[in-house]
Amino acid sequence: MKSFTKVKSIVTPFDQVNVDTDQIVPKQFLKLIQKSGFGKYLFYNWRYDSNEQPISDFVLNDSKYQNSKIFVTRDNFGCGSSREHAVWALQDFGFSVIIAPSFSDIFYSNCFKNGLLPIQLDSKIVDSIMNSNSEIEVDLESQTITTDFQTISFEIDPHKKKVLLEGLDDILLTLEYENKITDFEKKSNVPSVL
Repeated sequence: MKSFTKVKSIVTPFDQVNVDTDQIVPKQFLKLIQKSGFGKYLFYNWRYDSNEQPISDFVLNDSKYQNSKIFVTRDNFGCGSSREHAVWALQDFGFSVIIAPSFSDIFYSNCFKNGLLPIQLDSKIVDSIMNSNSEIEVDLESQTITTDFQTISFEIDPHKKKVLLEGLDDILLTLEYENKITDFEKKSNVPSVL
């Protein structure tokens, strides 16, 4: 997993509440066995018509947001099933940060496990960021978002921050305790798993 430090980008405004994981990546596209390749299916049923042609007024089809790395949305983003594919699709499309007033718990956790930074902010602050027409910078180290007119602080669990800053997935986190695991195995006469 790549380490995360700063991202500077325009924001993609997605003014929807209660967006569930089946809307983020529809179930018919869950057949891929790798984490990549899901970006083309992101919001598939909203991005494309019945002839698989892009819907011109859907935000992700607007060339203005083509290189955006910051996705800004509304309450309860990522609700529904626990599919990790939703996070993979957002990342594969190019997003590194998601800002919303609230997230589904499982989706929120899956973001950190895959290197995507979810930031929870007050709805009024989300409004101001969503309406920003210029680049903003998200700095994980200082836990700040800088716009043209303000610097906003955000909260993050220290462990989750460390995971992103150091690019640690669950396996790498476990390997940080390799010496302790090996010592335990020796004392317990347990065959080594590492």
